[in-house]
Amino acid sequence: MTRRAEAGPELQESDARHVPVLLAEVLEALAPQPGGLYLDGTFGAGGYAAAILNAAPDIRLLALDRDPTAIAGGADLVAAMGGRLTLAQACFGELAEEAARFRMIPLDGVVLDIGVSSMQIDEAERGFSFRFDGPLDMRMGREGQSAADLVNTAEEGVLANIFYHYGEERRSRAVARAIIEARRKGRIETTKQLAELVAGIVWAEPGGAHPATRVFQALRIAVNDELGELVRALHAAEAVLRPGGRLVVVTFHSLEDRIVKQFMTARSGRAPAGSRHAPAVAMDEPTFKLVTRGPVTPSEAEMRQNSRARSAKLRAAERTQAPARAAEPGLIALAEVPDPQPRRRP
Repeated sequence: MTRRAEAGPELQESDARHVPVLLAEVLEALAPQPGGLYLDGTFGAGGYAAAILNAAPDIRLLALDRDPTAIAGGADLVAAMGGRLTLAQACFGELAEEAARFRMIPLDGVVLDIGVSSMQIDEAERGFSFRFDGPLDMRMGREGQSAADLVNTAEEGVLANIFYHYGEERRSRAVARAIIEARRKGRIETTKQLAELVAGIVWAEPGGAHPATRVFQALRIAVNDELGELVRALHAAEAVLRPGGRLVVVTFHSLEDRIVKQFMTARSGRAPAGSRHAPAVAMDEPTFKLVTRGPVTPSEAEMRQNSRARSAKLRAAERTQAPARAAEPGLIALAEVPDPQPRRRP
């Protein structure tokens, strides 16, 4: 476990706008060292950032967030840390460029908390949640195509594939058809409109999540290219970590975890031993060695205290001496929605 600084400014959990998930486990896996250079690719409310900086008095941290509201909200922590914390508005897929811009290469560690933040969900005007009636927006960076734009312009096959691939919604085609019919009468502009439409198509399970949960998740991922950003961030971390540096990733649904697992498995694999019947196959030298064997999940106590932690999984790996490899085509394919396939005639 990491040690805390004997003195210096600290952000207490009660001061944060949300409780960081798996915080102790993240620190244990990251193992921040005195004098180290670290990068937090998803600053949010600063929970991980503050804990990393408080682990030793001379650690320096570059923290990224695509949301300008999060960057503005971190001003007090920047001031409190006396030059040890730098905030930059950027996607975590751009972490290599940002680390180079601030002369933070090679890094001793990278941590990523994937997904939407509690603050974004709780702000009705951001349009991430159907708990509030607000504009159907969902843009983390407040730029580009909104969820309303996507819902009101995409073809039926595109919408169906987004809901199925990113949301794992079994009734994706029926929901897409209903959206096409509804928007012929007028644009779908609010979270309430979409949630009620989906609830009329998808059956609610007793004690289960709201019927629109998977559709909202899928739209958010598509609008923000979240899986594409994750794939780019994993490859970027490989390029900027020093030998012995650690990559720690916390995910919140199966698609994210699958990408992280496949990346770390592929990058840590070794060639199988050969024999006279099956000669050894040449493989690239592993660029990572696994720190965690399988995912680390929250304790029962944490899940009781913080409902957001229920689906969290942590995976970590340590950089080796081997040179960084080219991007994994299979991971890129996992992050992309397949092109719509024409329907077969009966």
